[in-house]
Amino acid sequence: MERVYNFSAGPSALPLPVLEEARDQLVNTNGCGMSVMEMSHRSKMFLDIYNEAESLLRQLMDIPNNYKVLFLQGGASTQFAMVPLNLFAKSKKADFANTGVWSKKAISEAKRYGTVNIVASSEDTTFSYIPELDESKFSKDADYFHITLNNTIYGTRFTKLPNTGSVPLITDASSCILSEVYDVNKFGVIYAGAQKNIGPAGLTIVIIREDLIGNAMESTPTMLDYKIHADNDSMYNTPPTFAIYMAMLVFRWLKEMGGLPEMEKRNIEKASLLYDYLDESTLFSGTVVPKDRSLMNVPFLLPSDELNKKFIKEAQDAGLVNLAGHRSVGGMRASIYNPMPFEGVKALVSFMKDFELNNK
Repeated sequence: MERVYNFSAGPSALPLPVLEEARDQLVNTNGCGMSVMEMSHRSKMFLDIYNEAESLLRQLMDIPNNYKVLFLQGGASTQFAMVPLNLFAKSKKADFANTGVWSKKAISEAKRYGTVNIVASSEDTTFSYIPELDESKFSKDADYFHITLNNTIYGTRFTKLPNTGSVPLITDASSCILSEVYDVNKFGVIYAGAQKNIGPAGLTIVIIREDLIGNAMESTPTMLDYKIHADNDSMYNTPPTFAIYMAMLVFRWLKEMGGLPEMEKRNIEKASLLYDYLDESTLFSGTVVPKDRSLMNVPFLLPSDELNKKFIKEAQDAGLVNLAGHRSVGGMRASIYNPMPFEGVKALVSFMKDFELNNK
């Protein structure tokens, strides 16, 4: 069977050259006589892989020297607890913008350890837009301000970052990391699950400013203390070695492709092609306020559930898979992460045009 165009929100498609290299190296990685999955995480062979992964990520994102890069486990969901446990050092208060399921889960977890101030929410319209942030509602003594940079389920993203002054800005960037250029200096912590733009599930990236390390609450479990992981170069326990290896290959691929400026350009072109069609279609409709549209996740609807189901089935038969929308939104969702080629989006739009002609 030929490879399909995979629009899954995560775990998502991986670059074909990366998959092919991993296949070729699977049994005998770098000529060492064993698979990367068999290597000791403290061996020179694996440390070379680890160090290259960190170096490449620092280059790609232009990460300053006063930030630590951690390769952890537990997904972004574990970070919902790690952030307050480590950052509730003074007022034990945090500001949040509520823009969807993942921000709600982060809010719920933070409430276990301190006070949460929801400065804005778009829940009134099922999170179809990014709410305006009124700085007069910000807590000047907050230990941090949290946003979900891109909302995978609803297809919204922050195109303008809040001005939080001296309050560290924390972001869940799981579904948009490496998709466009961001100034790392504007954030105190950037965290992301790997399974969308970095590699297979099982790895979590944390980029944290050094002054935010070492202030964990006394009750913080050892494995949830950033300082433990920073002091041990993410090797306090066995890290997800294969996922780190795959991430390293993806970082190499991104660098060869031209880095984040080139990926941002490509992602804008892909998203524009799909959004332009949605705007002109008389059958399909987008669900997001145009100014807040995601470059990574594009939800859309047909006039009835019956047509939605028909579209998803016929698209799958045509090799366009994993287009069903999240259960909380319904309809369809095309996740067009970095590995999705322009040709894949072009094929989707062509199929949508044919479907519209046949279902008027």
